[in-house]
Amino acid sequence: MFKTADLLKPAYRIAILGATVGVLTACTSIYRNHGYVPSEEDLATVQVGVDTRDSVIQAVGAPSSSGVLEESGYYYVSTRMRHYGPRKPEVVSRQLVAISFDQRGVVRNIERYSLADGRVIPLERRVTDSSIEDKTFLRQLLGNLGNFNPGTVLNQ
Repeated sequence: MFKTADLLKPAYRIAILGATVGVLTACTSIYRNHGYVPSEEDLATVQVGVDTRDSVIQAVGAPSSSGVLEESGYYYVSTRMRHYGPRKPEVVSRQLVAISFDQRGVVRNIERYSLADGRVIPLERRVTDSSIEDKTFLRQLLGNLGNFNPGTVLNQ
């Protein structure tokens, strides 16, 4: 009887050691990188007042996003996020390179920003909410009774 108890002690130690290692491994930080920012060497090839939109794309690559207006600039954004266990992901660093153009499409200015230059702005796509989310099926059905026209159904 004592022999089986002595044999189980190393198994318990190994199980406890394995569980401890598993818990410690689960709590390590995981870093994720999103986006692209050109290096200083690549940006040095872009000359203010000389290069155009097409030559900027050839020199440093396509931008992450661009302005809505024609004379707006190109924006290169890179974000590094840290995931730590069950916590909410945290933005560790964000780099933004803004290349602005004049009306002729020639480079006017190159600027670099980071988190130290301002507040954190969440980069996300927004979708317009519909007005029917808070209405139940019965409320939607009864709300459409006044909009129903039998003539359109019968084609008369």
